[in-house]
Amino acid sequence: MIRLGSLLSAASLLSFGVAAPPAPAWKFVEKGLSGIVGLEAIVVSPTLTVLFDRATNDPLRTPDGKVAWGALWNLETNVATPLKLVSDSFCASGALISNGTMVSVGGNIPAAADLNQTGAYDGRMGLRLFAPCADPNGVGCTIFEDLDTVHLAETRWYTSSLRIFDGSLLGYLHSTSMIVGGIHEDTPFYNTDPVNSFEFFPKKDGGVPRPSAFLERSLPVNLFPRVFALPDGKVFMVANNQSIIYDVETNTETILPDVPNGVRVTNPFDGTAQLLPLSPPLYTPEVLVCGGSDKSDQTPVEELSSQDPASSQCSRITLTAAGIAKGWEVEHMPQGRMMPEAIVLPNGQVLITNGAATGYAAVKSIGVTTGNSNADHPIFTPILYTPDAPLGGRMTQKGLPTTDIARLYHSAITLTPQGNILMTGSNPNGNVTIVPPGQPGFSSEFRVQTLDPPFMSMARPTLSNVPKQIAFNSKFTIDIDIPAGISPSTPVKVALMDFGFSSHAFHSSARLVFMDATLAPNRKSLTIFTPPNNRVYPPGPAYVFVTIGETTSVGAHVMVGSGANPPVADQGIRLPGL
Repeated sequence: MIRLGSLLSAASLLSFGVAAPPAPAWKFVEKGLSGIVGLEAIVVSPTLTVLFDRATNDPLRTPDGKVAWGALWNLETNVATPLKLVSDSFCASGALISNGTMVSVGGNIPAAADLNQTGAYDGRMGLRLFAPCADPNGVGCTIFEDLDTVHLAETRWYTSSLRIFDGSLLGYLHSTSMIVGGIHEDTPFYNTDPVNSFEFFPKKDGGVPRPSAFLERSLPVNLFPRVFALPDGKVFMVANNQSIIYDVETNTETILPDVPNGVRVTNPFDGTAQLLPLSPPLYTPEVLVCGGSDKSDQTPVEELSSQDPASSQCSRITLTAAGIAKGWEVEHMPQGRMMPEAIVLPNGQVLITNGAATGYAAVKSIGVTTGNSNADHPIFTPILYTPDAPLGGRMTQKGLPTTDIARLYHSAITLTPQGNILMTGSNPNGNVTIVPPGQPGFSSEFRVQTLDPPFMSMARPTLSNVPKQIAFNSKFTIDIDIPAGISPSTPVKVALMDFGFSSHAFHSSARLVFMDATLAPNRKSLTIFTPPNNRVYPPGPAYVFVTIGETTSVGAHVMVGSGANPPVADQGIRLPGL
């Protein structure tokens, strides 16, 4: 017998009871304060991210009372711990190398007005080494610098870097040159004082940099060139509106088609770029380049304005003989973006976020600025790009949240092992500056936030017994716990990822290689087949993510390859055509 009271109780719950929990959705979450402007970021362990800024007047202090311009951000506690640096890391680049060490490359001459509070040295030839750190809170973990014995061959500012197939770094580009007698020329906007060369860490060619005709041709809008290691070991480069494939082993270049419609995509006309996911069996490389400006690179700086519209163009090229012959395929974002950021997600989609609708990169160096900023009209809503969707249907902002934090010049962003996106910094000013309400310009930004995908509030696959080290051209088996309710027919994607080094709208060495995998009949274990060789995935650290349907696991930290110091010998097997 059903009692009347029970019916009334059930009815009251339906009418006035607890509301159903909100459906999983994308959301921005503020996490705390970084203490320094995080204009560069790189994940160095499952719990830690290194942030770099300029040696200036940040509020974070080292134990000896000096201003900090480096910090460890704890992804679990959301606390910044100062790192003691020697040289100024302003506008540097970096990457992880084959033994897991983070290398920060290049930098700037510290401002004389800041020297008393920082004690920083000239960082333009700097190499900052952060060895693998086992402590989850970073206790005892430090940056090593020895400017007398470990340094670049040339002074380099606004440089890019890339881990290549032998686990070493290929580094390039812009420098404020040293002239005999110590005279120094600053270059606030266009690259008028270039270093048109490549060099390596550890050193190759007897430490003598290699001249580059490509870098010379792409002046003066070629700072922070966008560079990617291809699965055959060559390197794709785009700077200004020009692109090449560079063969490291023969020191030769192949000229490719220009980015269409005169759109320029490197600093100070910053677009962004990403190598799209590589998939077996062919690992066909495709590159996506978005945003920037179609303004002539011969425009005098006094004629440029923070109100000039940015380009909405995205250009995509397949780097095969047929793809190169076809050239770039053009599509458009919902709005133009200067200084956007493109992040590859573990499921293979690309998140495009941050930046401004108008203007240029750099600080107070063009005819019309907004306060100190060369850009204006921040964009607060990301775009989700699906590479395998039909042309014209790849981009959406539906369901994406809107933030109220402007991320403009000198901001950084990175995917994390947790699967969300960490966002730091923004400072279109010469040093730490707070702009009063109602005044033009943008304040220095210390707020750290994450952009959390919907799966962060869902039951997720759980990985266990993942080996710490995996070899090329092999297989390994892990345990997996799949959430209830996911159909056995749901596809399984396994991603091997390098998150890259974020600096100036680009992620040096960012990479996703999908791996074939077989789920056991009992759905309790997963056998995974690794990339065939160290050219498809340059040897070094990585994270393994498993995506099943709409849910993605936390990333498991692994070392890919031998883990030896670079340069390392070829590993695995070479494939036909690669």
